[in-house]
Formats: sequence, structure tokens, C-alpha cells
Amino acid sequence: MIALTQLVVVLDATIVNVALPQAQLELELSDTERQWVITAYVLAFGALLLLGGRVADYWGRKRSYMVGMLGFGAASAWGGLAQSGTELIAARGLQGVFAALLAPAALALLTVTFPAGRERGTAFAVFGTVAGTGAAVGLALGGVLTEFADWRWCLLVNIVFAVVGLVGALMFVSESRVEGGNGYDIWGTLAVTLGLAALVYGFTLAESGWTEPDTIGFLVGGLVLLAAFVWVEARVAQPLLPLRIVRDRARAGAFLIQATIGAVYIGMTLYLMFHLQIVLGLSPLMAGLASLAMTFATMITAPVAARLLPTSGPRVLMTGGPLIAAAGMLWLTFITADGNYWTEVFGGLVVVGIGIAFVIIPVQNVALVGVDHHEAGAASALVNSAMQIGGCVGLSVFTTIYLGAVERSAEAGGGRAAALTDGYSAVFLATAVTLVVAAVIAATMLRGRRIETTPHQAAEVPAHVG
Repeated sequence: MIALTQLVVVLDATIVNVALPQAQLELELSDTERQWVITAYVLAFGALLLLGGRVADYWGRKRSYMVGMLGFGAASAWGGLAQSGTELIAARGLQGVFAALLAPAALALLTVTFPAGRERGTAFAVFGTVAGTGAAVGLALGGVLTEFADWRWCLLVNIVFAVVGLVGALMFVSESRVEGGNGYDIWGTLAVTLGLAALVYGFTLAESGWTEPDTIGFLVGGLVLLAAFVWVEARVAQPLLPLRIVRDRARAGAFLIQATIGAVYIGMTLYLMFHLQIVLGLSPLMAGLASLAMTFATMITAPVAARLLPTSGPRVLMTGGPLIAAAGMLWLTFITADGNYWTEVFGGLVVVGIGIAFVIIPVQNVALVGVDHHEAGAASALVNSAMQIGGCVGLSVFTTIYLGAVERSAEAGGGRAAALTDGYSAVFLATAVTLVVAAVIAATMLRGRRIETTPHQAAEVPAHVG
């Protein structure tokens, strides 16, 4: 049930990518409104995750899971039946609100249900595999639904997931909560929610210019509010985010790596779909199926990574994995306007999928190891928040790079298809650089080779933690 939840949350960030061209035509969306169909979800999700994690800790993780799943299904139904762009964007935002309650509750349940040993490794391997393949599954499923049904089913399908999740939670999931104290930090909640929202919105505005007053204002305002949040958290009795969670060197590195993976996933999958459909002329179905090369490569490699983790330690995997994935991204930079999927895209996706598998298996485990049970929701929320904020920042930066590359290519007179291809290639190069940064973070912030457990907080852990 927890893996299903992760699949729903991750695939919903990409499943609408395939449906957007048809949705834009039917609802007469502007290009700005089309972008907000994605941004509204990420904005609400990323800004409210820390609050959702703390609510799950104190209100009850199973209860938060079920309310989040029910609300997510209802918001999906509204979006699938939307008759205007405003309705669709509002529904996507509401999806993000309930996902911010659902996702940290699910990951916290995983953390407290499997506290140590081989079962914990297996559980996180399953969870990580789903997290790593969910984006590509979303693209494939979106292609099937758009081709054979209607773009609306890319949202309505979540109703099925919600029903299965609710029934499964009633049957298999046990309640878990922090007893005593309310734990609600009002000022911290306001500061981090408004700060993350301002930061995400500022990066969204950056697509039209990094030096625009609105862009600078929101980015600076977001940073000031986040600084105020840190100041508050260091002084309140029951902080929304206990700062000791991020003071650990390895855990902080895992959060940063999670952010880079989010940036790569959201940015790469969006522009990959554009290249496959607009330049190579694939149908939504074929474009979705074409993306499965990365998914299958990740699924096949993930068990290998899980077996290597206890002996090699997370540092080796989390350093080598991004470098392998970066090589795959470099492969994709050689796409051409009149190229072929099998020679220019397929191999790159396979290499990316292999590299990602070596990252997703250990990263969430390292991020959550040694966290006390009463703080599991907050830590789990930060894991998800890092990925969503990283994705939003990455998408904004990659879009700016894309627009600049397209403009330069168009001025050179290469034609529309060539200009678009140059833009996509520039994005893939930027994602390769981002992955190299992730490898550097892993090499410098993760230390130790063995995975140990401690009597008080048994868990799989790099040797220096605990």
C-alpha cells in the first residue's frame, strides 16, 4: 500500500505531460496556463509537505494517509471533469495539497514499520524502485490513456488508485502517532509554507527573465522567509522541523541528492516527451511506451543495487549512480531533428535508468536512518519536499536554458525542428551537469562503507552515523 502511494504521487507529476497538448486544445489554455497545470501541483505539494509531515506525526499516520488518499482522489475527479483552465489548475493545486499530507504519512509508516535489518533494506528497495520508475510509468500510462480514451483519464485514473489505497490501508496498515503534546509550530509553519511558495513561484517567474523585479522579489522574499524559519526552529520547544534532522552530514547530503534527482526527472521527462512527439512525430501512446526503456532498466538494476548496498555502502552507489546516469544524458545530447529513436534515444534512456537505480535504492534510506520515530513524519516530508522543490527549480532553470538554445538556433537559420532539437539537447546537457554535481555531493558528504545498527535506533546506516 505504501509503494502504491509513492507510485501515485510520483506518476502524477508526469502523467499529465503527455495529456497537456490535448488538454490545451480542448480547454483553450494559453502557454502560461499550460505550464501552471504542472506548477500548481508542485507548488502546493512542495510548500505544504513539512506541515503535512508534522500533522501525520501527531494526528496519526494511518489517518493522515487515508484522508490524503481520499482528498487526492476527489481532487483528481474534479480535474478530470474540469470545463475550464481555471478549474483544471485549481484541481491540480488541490491534488498537491492532499499529496503533501499523503506522501510523508506513507514514508513515515515505512520508516516505523521496518526499523532495522534485512526487511528494512528490502522495503526501501521496493519503495525506491517505485520512486525511480514512477515518472516513466506516468508517461507510459498517460500515453495509453490519451491515445485510447481521453486526456481526462490521466486524472480520473487516480480514483481507482485512491479506492485501492483506502481499502488496503483499512486491511493492512496499522496506526502510528506521537503521543503527548500537539507539536504544531504555528510561526514556523507560516514561515516555511510562505517561504517555499514564494521561492517556487519566483523560479516559475524566472522562465520569463531572471532579472525581472517580480522574479527577484519573490526569490529574495522566499529566502528571507526560509531564513526566518530556521531562526524560529532553533528557538521553539516543538519545532516543525527539528534542525538536528538536517545537521547530520550524510542526511543533509541525501536531501541535496534527492533534490538533484527531482530536477533531473521532472526536467528530462518533460522535454523528452516534447522531442518524441513534436520532432520525431510519435503518437502519445508510442511516446509513452518509448520512455519505458528507462523504467525497465531501473527495475532490472534495482535488485542488484539492493544486494550491493550492505557490502559497498551508500557512498559508492550514490557516487557512481549519478555518473552513470550523466553518461546516459550525454548520449541524449546527440539527438538530431531527423534522427531515429533506436539509435539516438533508446541507449541513452537505458544508461540513465541503470544509473538512477544505484541512487534511488540508498538515498531515502540514508535520509531517514537514525531519525527518532516521533520525528519520522517531519523527516519524510523533507525527503519529498527536496525532490519537489528540486524539480521546480530544475524545471525553471532548464526552461531558461531551452529557450536560449532555441533562440540561438533559430537565429542561425536551422529551421524549427532543428531549433527545438537544439533546445532539448541543451536541457539534456544541463541535466548531465546536475547529475555530476550529485556525484560530487555524495563523494564529499557521505563517508563510511559499512551498514551498521545501533541498539537504540537500529537501522541501516553509513558507518559514521548514529
